[in-house]
Amino acid sequence: MTKISKIKNQMKSYQYYLFWGVCTVAVMAGQIYVGAGYRSMSQEVKDLTEMIQIQIELEELRSDKNTIIY
Repeated sequence: MTKISKIKNQMKSYQYYLFWGVCTVAVMAGQIYVGAGYRSMSQEVKDLTEMIQIQIELEELRSDKNTIIY
């Protein structure tokens, strides 16, 4: 093999690993972004369902005349 051929093959190898490295980092960053968004959304839904539950319980207490609400 000539020196030019070796350098050409090594350059392809470098570009190949660089390309797949960049793709891997991009996919991982996207997964982290989506995961953070999902966590935020799930917390908001949890807070909303807790507020709805509290409202339902409060209305049940108000409808019962023998109960004292503190």
